Amino acid sequence: MTHPDADEKIPRLLCVHAHPDDEALWTGGLLAKYADAGARTAVVTCTWAEGTVRARELARSLEILGVPEPPRLLGHADRPGASAPGRPRFTDVPLDEAVGEVVAHIRDFRPHAVVTYDAFGGYGHPDHIRAHQVATLAAEAAGHDQLHPDAGPAWRPAALHYATLPRPFVREIWREVFGAEAPGDGGDGGDGEKSGGGGGPLPGVPPEWIDEERGAIDIAPWGERKWQALHAHRSEVERGGGVTLLAALPEPQRRRLLTTEWYLSRPLLPSAPPLDPARLPDAAPRAARPRR
Repeated sequence: MTHPDADEKIPRLLCVHAHPDDEALWTGGLLAKYADAGARTAVVTCTWAEGTVRARELARSLEILGVPEPPRLLGHADRPGASAPGRPRFTDVPLDEAVGEVVAHIRDFRPHAVVTYDAFGGYGHPDHIRAHQVATLAAEAAGHDQLHPDAGPAWRPAALHYATLPRPFVREIWREVFGAEAPGDGGDGGDGEKSGGGGGPLPGVPPEWIDEERGAIDIAPWGERKWQALHAHRSEVERGGGVTLLAALPEPQRRRLLTTEWYLSRPLLPSAPPLDPARLPDAAPRAARPRR
């Protein structure tokens, strides 16, 4: 693929995700909002290969979200079998190899903002955690021409942003899904809270980590597009994946997930702009438009 636009003033957003459907679940509203603001968007997906069912579903999801180019697939295996025949699992790929692959996409697309998961991968999925590690290292390395010299001319994004959830909201969902209170803030002060369902750490971050002005992104006009993009992943719906869990939530919690996305931000340049396209200089967002 080639750099999509010669005009450096047009904002460009690159999301790095582990699996098809994560682009919609975690960043669907942001992608659609950027597209309707006249920005350029692209998505790197670390697992699944071209020609597979889930790759086709991903392409349809991106179309709904206004991403103007086909999926950028690294083609590693999600799990042994049909996801990427003959390829190793994403978590088994040498870290520097995976970083180099994402560096190549960053240098090709030249994004101002790179988005992935928080350090816990949103909820602890090993592929998500590895995607966070790879995207973070790649965003740093892409600007150094000494590193990965065969991956194209150096390009440093202005900022890294991490999709996350505020822990108080996680507790609300916990009560609805599991019918019990989530663990409290006692013990270790909340940074290592254990979840009652599976014994693992409770997802989410303390609310004070999130800048409510810059990190809580209003996606209400794009919530329906996000919902449609999620449903483009029909195989995951049939499997009972994240879409099914979201559909099972009471309307108030589901509506909030379809009206707000939360991000932590890490500037890489002193001039890093805010993530929300509505707050970008010279932004001229258009009204949200339906996708069919």
